[in-house]
Amino acid sequence: MSRSINQIPHAHAGGSGQSGHRGRSARAGAAQNAYGISLPNFRNLGIVLRILLGVHVAVLFTVALKSPSLYTMGDQLMEAIALVEPLLILSLVLLYALNGVLSRARYFTGAVAVMLLVLALTTLLYLLTRSHLPMDLSGITRYWLLVGLVTAILLYGFELRGRALSPAISEARLQALQARIRPHFLFNSINAVLSLIRQEPRRAETALEDMAELFRVLMADNRELTPLSREIELCRQYLGLEQLRLGERLQVDWHTGNMPADAMIPPLVLQPLLENAVYHGIEPRTKPGIISINVYASRDQVHAVLRNPYAPASDYHVGNKMALANIRERLQLHYDAEASLTARAAGDVYEVHIVIPYQKEATA
Repeated sequence: MSRSINQIPHAHAGGSGQSGHRGRSARAGAAQNAYGISLPNFRNLGIVLRILLGVHVAVLFTVALKSPSLYTMGDQLMEAIALVEPLLILSLVLLYALNGVLSRARYFTGAVAVMLLVLALTTLLYLLTRSHLPMDLSGITRYWLLVGLVTAILLYGFELRGRALSPAISEARLQALQARIRPHFLFNSINAVLSLIRQEPRRAETALEDMAELFRVLMADNRELTPLSREIELCRQYLGLEQLRLGERLQVDWHTGNMPADAMIPPLVLQPLLENAVYHGIEPRTKPGIISINVYASRDQVHAVLRNPYAPASDYHVGNKMALANIRERLQLHYDAEASLTARAAGDVYEVHIVIPYQKEATA
């Protein structure tokens, strides 16, 4: 069982103090970008929609304060939108193009860069639209103040939203869910392995290696994205362990021929759903049941469809929504409005469908 021993991290391994410290520092920095103070992903549809909504609300509020009456408010609103739209579109295009650079920068540096970029575009558009007139410093100063204020409010709003989603809510619920699952699964897996040690020692050894790998991932800092192929491998290891005790009652139907193996996804998204499928769909049955896993790419999205047997009257379904709610929160944290999780019961089948953007880089 050399594989499982080698994969267990040693806290006091000799000769690796500095490199281990650097590795921990790098992981801590990545974790801060993923769950701490960080700039929004300007390529995310939900972020873009929030920016559009926030800017137009600010324009409406400003016009309402300046307009002497409702009769003149409409004309002033159209004039203000005509001035704001070019700046807004150019800003979104440049932020989209520079998103990769901004995502790797520290929060303060990135926020200052965004502010300077927006103010530079404001100055450029002001000069272009007033090229036939002498430069009015009082006029451009007023634009700088308005644009800077709106940009600062938006950045602060995204920061507050990130703090609300991370880690107090998402990680706390994930840890609570894992704490509930591990003793049940560990007890059953150990009993299954004990029954194999004398009759099939090689199979028991492989099962222990898979169990060590599974728990290593469960107890790791799972805040960085992981390749989809790695998540599927983990799911296969988990289902293999469950088949040791359930035998022919658990049948698995894999459809991964069109799976984008290089897609990056949040870790432990599929495995908890499979654990639910086994617990709620297979364990209550006396007859064999099939868990179907279909993972494929469609355009620029990755789809994962999981199906398992469903018995509406079963008490096993109590608590099933906890894992679903937790995974929804994690998907929202990583992808905002671009990801979704839907669950439905159709007859005697329960289906969970996850849709996430197809990204090949962990920092996307």
